[in-house]
Amino acid sequence: MTPTPIDKNEFPHIDKLIYLNHAAVAPWPRSVAAAVSEFAEQNVLYGAQHYPRWLGTEISLRQRLARLINAPSPDDIALLKNTSEALSVVAYGIDWQAGDNIVTSDQEFPSNRIVWESLQQFGVELREVDLNSAATPEEALIQQMDANTRLLTISSIQYASGLKMDLAPLGRHCRTNNSYFCVDAIQSLGALPFDAQAIEADFIMADGHKWMLGPEGLALFYCRAELRDRLKLHQYGWHMIDPLGDYDQKTWTIVKSARRFECGSPNMVAIHALNAAIGLILNTGLETIEQQLLQRSEHMMAIINDHPRLTLLTPTESGRYGGIVTFDAEGVEQQALHQHLMADGVICAQRGGGIRFSPHFYTPLAQLEQAFEKVDEFIA
Repeated sequence: MTPTPIDKNEFPHIDKLIYLNHAAVAPWPRSVAAAVSEFAEQNVLYGAQHYPRWLGTEISLRQRLARLINAPSPDDIALLKNTSEALSVVAYGIDWQAGDNIVTSDQEFPSNRIVWESLQQFGVELREVDLNSAATPEEALIQQMDANTRLLTISSIQYASGLKMDLAPLGRHCRTNNSYFCVDAIQSLGALPFDAQAIEADFIMADGHKWMLGPEGLALFYCRAELRDRLKLHQYGWHMIDPLGDYDQKTWTIVKSARRFECGSPNMVAIHALNAAIGLILNTGLETIEQQLLQRSEHMMAIINDHPRLTLLTPTESGRYGGIVTFDAEGVEQQALHQHLMADGVICAQRGGGIRFSPHFYTPLAQLEQAFEKVDEFIA
């Protein structure tokens, strides 16, 4: 399949850097910067005169995010500060009972670990499962679930190894056994197609600053409609009541939509930025992005597997990887190698005992080869 031509003007950094760190913080496309610049100029010249137009951008973003994850409705989408806040809304919204347990993996990023550990003060057990302890990672998780498992929480793709989870059987098991299913999708959204309904997720969260190509400070939070009023609220304010905007009314009710989780003023700068970023992703097409991204992952895996001193740490089985490829180099300190690459313009991360490369769909294949040439230079 012929790749869709990439508008290099959207990604001018590729002329200066080999940027392989989208699993951490992505560079903005030029159209995202333009959206922020235009918003700033409106503020400078007109203040809040155009606020109704800004609210239209907020509506657009909720619609686009709902489309991105195949949510039933934009009303299912809340705009929160980050993944950790969304996880905390879930963790402290559930009415836990002593003896309840939570099942997760032993590979989670701290965002999807610390908040659950904090519940141990209420007598809630956290079970961190070795994903290699059964025939499949999903079986390993399910085997540790029992009648007291209130929630299964898992990352869609593990941040260090790049392991991609098969979420649908986990969602089915949770639904059948009356457990909540929570997915940290930060390493999937914007990189691969995602279907909240097909995987039967109860809660999904993800910051916009990685594969979605947006800013820090704004995250998607999806809550299944039937569960929204079951989550106990701990923050209250003018933005989460119905009717919205009637400031003189003395009586109020909590809105039925996911806006109930947003207590105060929205982050309008980030809303304009993320709306432009998601627009770019949807216009490019998630199937196109997936095809080109997996092509880049497979290209890197082939280079690593052919190299006598590199060991691939990311699974190679079809369906088990996304945009993250992690490897280690024999006979060298990984930290020193990482520092060498960063100093030489290869922007990457040290994760999971090795070096993590995470290009995006637009990264030139030639740059991947150049990055490994720089690895060779250090090894030599």
